[in-house]
Amino acid sequence: MRYFHYDVFTSTPFEGNQLAVYPDPPRDIAVERMQRIAAEMNFSETTFVFPPEGTGDVRMRIFTPGTELPLAGHPTIGTTFALAREGVIAPGRESFVFELGVGPIPVSLEWEDHGLSFAWMTQLRPSFGAQIADRRSFAAAVGLQADDLEDLPIEEVSCGVSFLFVPVKTRTAVDRVEISRRDLARVCAQAKCDDLAVFFFTKDRTGASGDETVYSRMLAPQFGIAEDPATGGASGPLGSYLLHHGMVSAAQARSMVSLQGVAMKRPSRIHISIDSDGGTITRVRVGGQSVLVAEGTLVV
Repeated sequence: MRYFHYDVFTSTPFEGNQLAVYPDPPRDIAVERMQRIAAEMNFSETTFVFPPEGTGDVRMRIFTPGTELPLAGHPTIGTTFALAREGVIAPGRESFVFELGVGPIPVSLEWEDHGLSFAWMTQLRPSFGAQIADRRSFAAAVGLQADDLEDLPIEEVSCGVSFLFVPVKTRTAVDRVEISRRDLARVCAQAKCDDLAVFFFTKDRTGASGDETVYSRMLAPQFGIAEDPATGGASGPLGSYLLHHGMVSAAQARSMVSLQGVAMKRPSRIHISIDSDGGTITRVRVGGQSVLVAEGTLVV
């Protein structure tokens, strides 16, 4: 089985988030086999591309080392670049539709002379869920003090996949996060909140050298991901949280950057664009670049 290795949300090899793309797997490959392959690759996600079953251009399945996901951002952006390289997406084409577990997800494309230069993924509009009220116990479960947290909700938000969002005051505190799975699961259960991947972020610009809007980390040990260097599926909800809670203006929300993965020495730049009308979010987009690192063949 042929595969490509891309680094996503970066234009620099060995940065960003690693992705394995299988562009033409056997159509009858078992789900269990795809899951085993994803575990063997041991990247945050691995994708398998199939002919469409509905009105989309292709059907794609996304696996972490431990589970299948109905939607994810960096696999969608990275696979877009892989399919452009394969010629499945013709040069100059402006849009492409992936059939994912949440339904059809459109991607818009930007081209330069050398090929695809940028891709925007449209995500579902946000839904806001459970909040964790016991801030002191939560902070202790993630290696922080209660006063490290911003005075804003610790809240579940989804644009297709739910994450728990935690606004933090400083970059130093974000870097200090260390989750106790047992303690965090207990706090979430008490709040009647699912045991979710946790996304920490701050608007603190201390030490910033770029134009990033937030500095962020995402940890999901329950999904086989100790830490993710770039999480596109969380970036749409992140942008929605920032706008919904007044951390950015409506104008600022249309052009944001999340700098993620610095603590892992894999810096990633995830572009986020949130459109709104009268306080209601009308469109959520996440975009970025990808770079080919390797290609090979898996013997199965």
